[in-house]
Order: sequence, then C-alpha cells, then structure tokens
Amino acid sequence: MAPETGVLDLFQQTGAYLRGHFRLSSGLHSGAYLQSALVLAHPAHAETLGKALAAKLRDLAGPEGIDLVISPALGGLIIGHEVARAMGLRFLFTERDADRKMSLRRGFTLSPGERVVVVEDVITTGGSTMEVIEIVRAAGAIPVAAGSIIDRSGGTADLGIPRAALATLKVEAHQPDHCPMCQAGEPVVKPGSRPA
Repeated sequence: MAPETGVLDLFQQTGAYLRGHFRLSSGLHSGAYLQSALVLAHPAHAETLGKALAAKLRDLAGPEGIDLVISPALGGLIIGHEVARAMGLRFLFTERDADRKMSLRRGFTLSPGERVVVVEDVITTGGSTMEVIEIVRAAGAIPVAAGSIIDRSGGTADLGIPRAALATLKVEAHQPDHCPMCQAGEPVVKPGSRPA
C-alpha cells in the first residue's frame, strides 16, 4: 500500500471523499465526509487496506501479539474483517442495542486475558472506538491497540491505547450551534451508519 496519499487517492477515485455539509456520527458538522463504504465496496481495495493496517497493528502489539480483532458496526465491519483475515485471527463486532448502547451480541464472547485490537474505518473523536475498548475491558480482555483507515482528528483523538491509521487528516468540524454552513442556511446531510 502506498503511503497516505495512496489511501486518499483510493477515496478520491471511488467517490468516497465527499464535499458538502455533513452531520458526523459524533454530532459535529463538517464540510467533508469520508464514505469508507464506497472504497470497501471493492474487495481488492478492502484487502489491500486490511493488509496495510494489519501490518501497522502488529508493530504496535509487540512480541505478545494479538488474539483477535473487534470492530464497531457498521463502519468497522469490513475493514475489521479484512484486518483479522490478514492476521489469521478471529473477528468479532459490537453493535448498538435498542437503547443505542454499544454491546457484544450474537453469541460473541471475549475471554479474560485475550489481547485485542479495535479496528474502525474512520476516527473523528474516537467515541465509538472508546465504547468498544470499554466492552473489551469489561470482559477482562486487553485492548492493546486501535487502528483505522483514516484518522480525521489530525492525530488528536486520545483513546488511551496506542493507535495507527493509514492516513491522518485534519478536517475542520464544528459544533452545530457554531457551524458556518448552518449559519449560511446550507442543508445538512447525515450520511453515516447511525440514525439521525
């Protein structure tokens, strides 16, 4: 995989780097949105990105290694599965229950002491990833690292564990009550996986 520009080129080529006025999963508003599903819809791209992210995460995990990969649904499903496949590991995912709380369902279980990496498609504030980290810890497993295709926080999101991204961007985001696009009357779009 090419350096960061190669990753961003894939997003550009597949129409996944969107411009407009978007409400992010974090609730913030932004003039840019990274629709990873458009890149990951191409299995060859998903495989390439998964292998590249797996290599970075192996380096972060150290000699004790990794036992499994876990991702938050929906955005982390494909890339998390590809990272797990590249590493030859088991893959689990979390999802939101009826109360919108992230949980481990479908008979998935974590065992105490298992070394886990959390994989997401795009990190902005790290909220979903932190929810998964807490689920891992509550089960007695060990979150050793986190990874994403894109870090749109510019490297500022603090997850409390080592993390890696294939590309890091600083994309401006605004609180809704301070959003210049809202103030200009531009309609907002909610393209992500969480309901509006």
